[in-house]
Amino acid sequence: MEEKKLVGKVTHYYSKIDVAIVELDSEIEHGDEISIEGPTTDIQQVVDSMQVEHKPVMTGRKGDSIGLKVKDKVKSGDHVYRIE
Repeated sequence: MEEKKLVGKVTHYYSKIDVAIVELDSEIEHGDEISIEGPTTDIQQVVDSMQVEHKPVMTGRKGDSIGLKVKDKVKSGDHVYRIE
């Protein structure tokens, strides 16, 4: 059975470029499988593109605000989980 660990929360979504801004409560890495969940959101995807301060990074750290490329629409307040 897969376990999910809360890693952050969506604070903004840019629909034109499909990028979610996520405030991280814990570390996330390139290649991690994540789930973004909310009242109307249920997306599973692999982290393949994230940025901090408009620069590509391989790891987002606790406290970072990252830009995360998402494959579908998300909303502010949606929770981001890492699937363990």
